[in-house]
Amino acid sequence: MDVEAALEYSRKHGLRALLVARGGETVAEVYDNGGAAGTAQPLYSGTKSFWGVAALQAQSEGLLDLDEPVAATIPAWGADPWKRRVTPRMLLSLTAGFGFGGLGSSVPLYERALAMDLKNEPGTTFAYGGIQLQVFGALFARKLEPLALTPHQYLAQRVLDPAGVRVASWRSLADGTQPLPTGASLAARDWLAYARYVLRERERFAACFEGTKANPRYGLGWWLGAAGVPADLFYASGAGGQALYVAPALDTIAVRFGKSNSYKHEAFLKRLFATA
Repeated sequence: MDVEAALEYSRKHGLRALLVARGGETVAEVYDNGGAAGTAQPLYSGTKSFWGVAALQAQSEGLLDLDEPVAATIPAWGADPWKRRVTPRMLLSLTAGFGFGGLGSSVPLYERALAMDLKNEPGTTFAYGGIQLQVFGALFARKLEPLALTPHQYLAQRVLDPAGVRVASWRSLADGTQPLPTGASLAARDWLAYARYVLRERERFAACFEGTKANPRYGLGWWLGAAGVPADLFYASGAGGQALYVAPALDTIAVRFGKSNSYKHEAFLKRLFATA
């Protein structure tokens, strides 16, 4: 690895925090531009990386089936010839057929997301956005009713607490619910702890790191691979250059917080893994 080259590049693009860990040891920890060890940063769309993991955990407990039609739980979807074919796996892989949208401050409430029309045949098209995660949230909330838990409470109890992760804050929507595709703020060390948990349990969560025909480079909330990097690399990505990179074969994790839209994942990764 060439941490110095990756750090130099990152500093040119609004660096706030960079942590690099290998083999359980933190080999670099740098803060800049107001970043600090105890300062939480918004993950933006990096928040999406929580939900494939939570869904697989729920499936292992018999609470959810990733390949059961959503219409089995949301009966109104059974009347639509496309919606009746949508599964949770499609929602989490962003291939359910919804169009681009639901980003930033435009995340729809659960019921509005459920009422939105599909733009494409399920399973055929990848469309980035937050709508599909909100539909998953509506479905997951109903599946969790017997436990009297919200999706976020389940995530905390079954995933984040065991991982030793503390979410500093979570954005709320107009109805008081919390969004799934965005909204979490964490300190860099907490995002690192989450990555260490996922890396440790990656065999249980292997479906998160499998692409689809519609987009081989996106799994269940995680981006997969990049040019010139270890083949098994997966990462979470958020606006402003927020990133969580995991390279299992090298037992390496990098957390990067920033505040610049000029930051490019592949440029950073090319430098970090230049001598890997």
